[in-house]
Amino acid sequence: TYSAFGKVSRPIDFLKIVNVRDALNQAMDEELERDERVFLLGEEVAQYDGAYKVSRGLWKKYGDKRIIDTPITEMGFAGIAVGAAFAGLRPICEFMTWNFSMQAIDQVINSAAKTYYMSAGAQPVPIVFRGPNGSSAGVAAQHSQCFAAWYGHCPGLKVVSPWNSEDARGLLKAAIRDDNPVVFLENELMYGVPFDLSEEVMQKDFVVPIGKAKVERQGTHITLVSHSRCVGFCLDAATVLAKEGVECEVVNLRTIRPLDVDTIEASVMKTGHLVTVEGGWPQYGVGAEICARVMEGPAFNYLDAPAVRVTGVDIPMPYAKILEDHSVPQIKDIIFSVKKVLNM
Repeated sequence: TYSAFGKVSRPIDFLKIVNVRDALNQAMDEELERDERVFLLGEEVAQYDGAYKVSRGLWKKYGDKRIIDTPITEMGFAGIAVGAAFAGLRPICEFMTWNFSMQAIDQVINSAAKTYYMSAGAQPVPIVFRGPNGSSAGVAAQHSQCFAAWYGHCPGLKVVSPWNSEDARGLLKAAIRDDNPVVFLENELMYGVPFDLSEEVMQKDFVVPIGKAKVERQGTHITLVSHSRCVGFCLDAATVLAKEGVECEVVNLRTIRPLDVDTIEASVMKTGHLVTVEGGWPQYGVGAEICARVMEGPAFNYLDAPAVRVTGVDIPMPYAKILEDHSVPQIKDIIFSVKKVLNM
């Protein structure tokens, strides 16, 4: 059983407790070892072990050639990474936060995302852009944005958003092996959260397929669709609501683009109700896209009430903690929206 804050109970068939930070570290370590074309570059990723210690120990193991500290110039090192991918290497380009990727968005969108298509498939771009995304704590408006909708809007990119350690480990390995550019959206507040991993997940050949969502909790009354940290909030809300007789089905998107519409539709057709939950802004957001897809598809005829979105508030993130808490989705907001949809 899991919550937003990690492990709750430990089934006997699980072998190891791993936090999200270590899951990402293991995935990079194993892929660096598996394929000599893989390398990591970014600010402070080498000698400092990464701003959030995600790359801890990799520089000592693989040296300056494979783990490269860069100057503070996102446009520059993102361009170097894209060029390396053109040349046949498989770079992992770390942004200290995705907010800083705005300095390099031309490289991500115009150079990386479009080249495979514009070359008629002749020039693959096997690159992973990764780093913490979305709101953290006390870092105000310029460091608190969710980029899922920004990059999910762009054809040519794959966009993934892991929640737990299994997601982080399996999706990062899949992303590194993919021949398309992958935007990998981590969450700073999840790095230290521990989760149980099974023996299967700890295998070096384990990957989570990109483009496939996962039903984290079965339910019959309402579907909650979410990604990243908010998946844990949905599970916590579902636990509370179960005590009131409401069984929520929780869908962890895992991938933003391509979106697993089939899993969402199957769940909505089962429950007849839908609430989407995300940390980003509402306008043109991930939830808006999910609602549109459901409207346009067969699941619409199964809805017994309008779908509802739970999102971040439509303002730049305030600095004051009490205002920040009111600006991002909370468990109580999900519970309120579920009761609204079910007319409770």
